[in-house]
Amino acid sequence: MRFPSVPRPRSLAGQLFAMQAVLIAVVVAGYALFTYVSDRHQAEEAATRQATAVARSVADSPSVRSAIHTSDPSALLQPYALQVMRDTGVDFITIMTPDGIRWTHPDPTQIGRRYLGHIDEARHGHTFSETYKGTLGASVRTVTPVEDNGRVIGLVSAGIKVEAISRRVQEQVTALLGVAAGALALGAIGTYVVNARLRRHTHGMNAAELSRMHDYHEAALHAVREGLLMLDGQFRVALINDGGRELLGVGAEGDVVGRSVAELGLPAPLTGALLASEPRVDEVHLTADRVLVVNTSPVSGGERRGTVATLRDVTELQSLMGELDSERGFTQALRSQAHEAANRLHTVVSLIELGRAPEAVDFATAELELAQALTDQVVAAVSEPVLAALLLGKTAQANERGVELVVSDESRLDDGLLPESLSARDLVTILGNLIDNAVDAAQGSAGARVTVTAYAEDAELVMKVTDTGSGVDPAHAELVFQRGYSTKPAGPGGRGLGLALVRQAVTRLEGTLTVAEAPEGGAVFEVRLPLRSPVAGGDV
Repeated sequence: MRFPSVPRPRSLAGQLFAMQAVLIAVVVAGYALFTYVSDRHQAEEAATRQATAVARSVADSPSVRSAIHTSDPSALLQPYALQVMRDTGVDFITIMTPDGIRWTHPDPTQIGRRYLGHIDEARHGHTFSETYKGTLGASVRTVTPVEDNGRVIGLVSAGIKVEAISRRVQEQVTALLGVAAGALALGAIGTYVVNARLRRHTHGMNAAELSRMHDYHEAALHAVREGLLMLDGQFRVALINDGGRELLGVGAEGDVVGRSVAELGLPAPLTGALLASEPRVDEVHLTADRVLVVNTSPVSGGERRGTVATLRDVTELQSLMGELDSERGFTQALRSQAHEAANRLHTVVSLIELGRAPEAVDFATAELELAQALTDQVVAAVSEPVLAALLLGKTAQANERGVELVVSDESRLDDGLLPESLSARDLVTILGNLIDNAVDAAQGSAGARVTVTAYAEDAELVMKVTDTGSGVDPAHAELVFQRGYSTKPAGPGGRGLGLALVRQAVTRLEGTLTVAEAPEGGAVFEVRLPLRSPVAGGDV
């Protein structure tokens, strides 16, 4: 035979409500049963004590002893026993001979008959209690001797019917069940309220769905390469994935979760973005060795509950964008030079058409010598190919913007001098951004000029870039290296990132970066990088 299945609640809140309701019912039922048994036992003990007290009082009464010595004890003892029964609330008082023949009884027809129950102990002078079924039904009774000068002259039995005891317990149990029902109802209401709140928080999902969601959550956190950071309402780290710890350069999860963002040792601009109450969209921030794009969004549900931040590593992308900008500048410079070359070529052709061939040769030779002299000057001073190519390209760019770029006579950097620890990309980032910043500062000034100096000294690579611009306010000497600081208007892509990237690269290479006032006005930026030789490895 198949029993119909009982529908089970699907949601976790419903399951908890059912479990808690059953638990409360079991606890209340158990307590009621325990109380019933305990109260019945206590009621029987109380009845025994009451019966004993009444029996002893009657046995000790002088009038009882005097009546026993008369020729008709029942005549005196029956009214007395009935009066005591009414006064004390016991169901019967039986006064009898030592042999158990009744002198008194609630039913007068039972007088003169033998007492139903045990009397041996009382006949020997002992008081005892028992539960016995007599003429009035089962009762709790006490039998005690009536003694006169040490001799037992009679017996007294006082009792309370078990029915009366049960009635008292039933009244108590009825009250107890009412209290238990109220407790059950109150517990059910409280459980319903708590579980309704839980249902809202779990969106009605059951335990299996929550477990599956947790598994997906953990898998997603470890699979996503981008950084994910969740902050609570007090801006403490509530959750951070592997990518976030790697991008922010913080410790293991146990060392980070629960700590305030301000205690993580992040750069001030990045910390400010994470602590901001308004959302941040695609903001570029720098750490010690990375360029991060940060997006933040507050988590709200009637009140601020925290912040979710995503971090994307664009270090390589930013470097490639810098190289692309350089290539674009080279292309524009080549286009301008091609335009200028076309003008010169037209001039040479026109001179030839006019029959002035010697002048055409002289003009072409002079232009060629000028271009070659510039190349020879740069290559002679800086024979390192990457820096030489960078300087030649930046020279053409600066000329297009009306700024003269000069490689100083102090420059001397031979090919092969730089160790592998100084990558070409870092050198392009450092020197290229310094030159671009100097050209921006010098453009529009009288005798606009940028001077580049690069040489090796005491196991250090020294690079100086001097401009003829307005210089740097000493009060802002540190601010110029922060992301977002610029004296120029912001363009579509934003400004103030170049010098921040320079400082990041210099710091990563364990170098120094300073800015000071140039002797002829303007500013001079100096970079010093250690020339560390790579440690040789391999089998010997």
